[in-house]
Amino acid sequence: MKILNSWLNDFGNFGSDAEKLAEALTSLGLAVESVTTVGTPVKGVVVAKVLRTERHPDAEKVHRVYVDAGDGKELHVWCGAFNMKAGDLIPLATLGTTMPDGRVITARGILGIESHGMLCSGTELGLTADADGILILPNNLKLGTDAFKALGIEQDRVFDLDVTRNRPDCNGYLGVARDLGARLGIKVTAPSGDKSKKGPARSMKVTIADKNRCARYNMTIMSGVEVGDSPSWIARRLANCGMRPINNVVDASNLVMLELNQPTHAFDADKVNNGFKIRCARPGETLLTLDGQVRELETNDLLICDGKDNAIGLAGVMGGASTEISKQTKSVALETAWFESAGVAKTATRLGLKSEASMRFERGVDPYGVDHAVNRFAALLRESCPNLVVHSGADDVKEKTLPPKQKIVNLRVAQVNRILGLKLSAKAISAILTKIGFVTKSTLSAKLATLKIAVPSWRPDCETEIDLVEEVARHYGYENLGKIVPQSTMHGRLSPMQQRRRDIREVVLSMGLSEAMPNPFLAPGDLVKAGLPEDNAIRLANPLVYEESVLRTSLRPGLLRAVSFNISHRASKISLFELGHVYPSGSENSPEGLPDEYESLCLFAEGETSSLALDWWSQISSVMGFGAQLDQTSVEPGYHPKRSAILRRGKQVLGCVGEIDPRVLAQNQINTSVACLELNLSV
Repeated sequence: MKILNSWLNDFGNFGSDAEKLAEALTSLGLAVESVTTVGTPVKGVVVAKVLRTERHPDAEKVHRVYVDAGDGKELHVWCGAFNMKAGDLIPLATLGTTMPDGRVITARGILGIESHGMLCSGTELGLTADADGILILPNNLKLGTDAFKALGIEQDRVFDLDVTRNRPDCNGYLGVARDLGARLGIKVTAPSGDKSKKGPARSMKVTIADKNRCARYNMTIMSGVEVGDSPSWIARRLANCGMRPINNVVDASNLVMLELNQPTHAFDADKVNNGFKIRCARPGETLLTLDGQVRELETNDLLICDGKDNAIGLAGVMGGASTEISKQTKSVALETAWFESAGVAKTATRLGLKSEASMRFERGVDPYGVDHAVNRFAALLRESCPNLVVHSGADDVKEKTLPPKQKIVNLRVAQVNRILGLKLSAKAISAILTKIGFVTKSTLSAKLATLKIAVPSWRPDCETEIDLVEEVARHYGYENLGKIVPQSTMHGRLSPMQQRRRDIREVVLSMGLSEAMPNPFLAPGDLVKAGLPEDNAIRLANPLVYEESVLRTSLRPGLLRAVSFNISHRASKISLFELGHVYPSGSENSPEGLPDEYESLCLFAEGETSSLALDWWSQISSVMGFGAQLDQTSVEPGYHPKRSAILRRGKQVLGCVGEIDPRVLAQNQINTSVACLELNLSV
């Protein structure tokens, strides 16, 4: 999350001491990864007007631009960007100007024709991250004036914050300002919304079919829209936060999202047929999204549809092309909503459509921040659309599944002090939490043992007592916590399983084996190479890479790969073991509907026979405290058919002992025998 110092000051008087602000933010858990300077004035860059452009027959990648820099003289400049036209105002770096990257502008010739300056992009001036063409300036600036002064641009700082997933409110300026204001004792005020009188009633009926996936949906109609460029201050703020300005409607939506952590989406109201319906996709349904791609949908994808049930958007992810804002748009239908986070995350991940909006819905938005978001959007859009009318009668549907406006969490004073090693009173704890918007519902007294704390709707991450303890610690200051070791009524000790695991590891290490830690995820075909069936192996629905898409049913594939790797590097007498979890084939069909797993131990020794494997079993069984029968009537797949056995205790299978099948060894480029012992430690 990029935070612009000047923009932050719109929420409170935070000043411009970048070092102080960065230190406070980091102390609050909002780690500042970098602080960069933007908008440093470049002397010698003036406002110029494009008089005309000409192509040169011998120059394909550049053209000739004639400009007036305010003195009435025509200057010639070569330029490689083609996004300007006669009458546009552009920034001209005059001869002798030193650019932010250190270049000095000199008279340079192409095809024997000199260029008297350089036309600048926003990136070249350090103003924006958008390098697509020359920066087009507002048409009301005076020619020849300093471009930075004319635009009102001053040097600013950008804080790049590492916002963790458990702080969704800090994906907006308001959330960051609340935290910072509480720490520094600065009053924080949200940006003002539209104060104009509402226009005549106009609405579109909203129907929510899936009430669990969409608990609130507000649709507000605004007319008198004139689509064009945003005011320069809006465009600059978006650019400095890494977002490309598009048009005044989209930019207002993006600015509201950055300010309030409230994504919105604007539909062209005249392209929407008779209302809105929110439902899940049907089998085989498709949607053409704003990026021009046809998306194949699944039944768990939540859609925004029009009154005729045609899909016009992917809820919380991306709008549809059929209702896109264009130059001809005169009315917009503004969507502000609360969508269930897990559903948005699954759809965005499956379709590869991760966006700023979907990320915020995934992590959590304020279901009660809708009204202010609508008003703020209208206020921003009105700056470029003076005839804007916000119609009354907005359809705002709230379902019973909507999270409560406040959630009560009990907070024990003794628990706060025990965990943090402090001696805070109930009053002191209440004061800390009140500063960040929490409300104490208890009557404070010196003997109060438990506080009833109302958690605000913008903090969905605070669900339990320990979450509130963390908030107290953050705002008390981690650096101010004492070094008292928390007291416990219980003494830590290993569980029987942990103790047995430790004992087994010590025995195996004493036998001269080295512990290996292969990747628990396998590539398709790895199980087959180990002589194991793969048809019913559990596969990941969304693996990071194809080579790590299958869950292992045995530890053998990883150890075979490790032995083969060591042999290829001319190692010999390789003895390895692994302790780890395996996932049996077909276990995802269990009554609980979840994959089974158990802890396994596997020992390998290259160049050894089954007699060594039996010795291993003898020593390990003494640690485990029981023996087993050797059953050679059948062997597990991947083992030597004549030199292996199953270890049984009654009807329970404890594991296998013996040698690896020579055919398996050959597939793994291993030319010697391999002794193996494999045990299920969960029986």
